[in-house]
Amino acid sequence: MKTIYKTSLENAYRLFESNAIVTIQVGTTKGLKQLHNYLFNELYDFAEKVRTQNISNGGFRSASSLYLNEILVKIETMPKTNFEETIAKYVKMNITHPFMEGNGRTMRIWLDMLLKTKLQKMVNWQFVDKTLYLQAMQRSPINNLESRTLLNANLTDDIHNRKVIFKGIEQSYYYEG
Repeated sequence: MKTIYKTSLENAYRLFESNAIVTIQVGTTKGLKQLHNYLFNELYDFAEKVRTQNISNGGFRSASSLYLNEILVKIETMPKTNFEETIAKYVKMNITHPFMEGNGRTMRIWLDMLLKTKLQKMVNWQFVDKTLYLQAMQRSPINNLESRTLLNANLTDDIHNRKVIFKGIEQSYYYEG
């Protein structure tokens, strides 16, 4: 029996290999839901659904489920015309953690799609240290400078390179393990 990790990773590969990625709405809550559904549809009955329960991880409590829909509307309106604005939007979405599971994996693909569309860049995740990234994201609700600096140092304009994309997906999944 396949694990959730392996099945969703295969779904992530298929998302790019089949070119279904181009059907995903870029930088929107709807697009994030579409991605989550693509990655986890056959694994979770809550795929694509905004959570209705409160969650926490490692002492960090995500946004209250009571206010999620209102928060997502506000995030939707955030600008994304440059790198700083894009990372601010990504950080807010990460703090929100709209799904019961699979938020990080979904959001890193969402971020790359946004960077690719708006700036012709993406994060070369294979070079982003797991510990530094997770620490930066934990501190990002207070200040996202650390996240911006870490991700900016690992941007690439090699946005069509299959190896960079797939190594990035593998690294993204490694962060969750």
